Amino acid sequence: MALIDNLGKIYYVPLKKNRLVDDTGGQKKYQPIEQLTWSELEQEQGKLIKINKFPRSKNVKLFRVTVSANRTEYVATNDLTQSSIDEVKSQCKLRGKIEEFHREIKQLTGIESCHCRRGRIQINHIACTLLVWVFLTRMAKKVFQTVYQLKASLLADYLSQELKHTSLKLKFI
Repeated sequence: MALIDNLGKIYYVPLKKNRLVDDTGGQKKYQPIEQLTWSELEQEQGKLIKINKFPRSKNVKLFRVTVSANRTEYVATNDLTQSSIDEVKSQCKLRGKIEEFHREIKQLTGIESCHCRRGRIQINHIACTLLVWVFLTRMAKKVFQTVYQLKASLLADYLSQELKHTSLKLKFI
């Protein structure tokens, strides 16, 4: 977070509930995030905190985002002017989409299975996997399936076709 902050960029990051923070301005000891008390106004506009082992002058704004009835996330940002929980929720949704993309491209396309050393070949491999991902997502939307269901059905169709009519003829010596 410090590197991103030094670059002048804005970040929204989740913090674990046991992360030690101080919201009293140094009057009390650091305490886990989940033990903080929240007023109604702080629930909506966030709370200015100091994170343990951060530079003394570095404060961040903490938001308590209720994901579901039994799950709460704590999101910190260096944008101290941010005062809307709805904007923080939209940023969290965007982060979720990025994580979903990374998971899908790794699990469905084999992006990490290129063992070539040359940069040009790696770039071509990454470009091909991106094209495969785009194709799978478009097809999945057309047939109203998830990309995982689509890939499984494509592989199942191919396997049954090969078992019925093999394309490779094996000769035993």
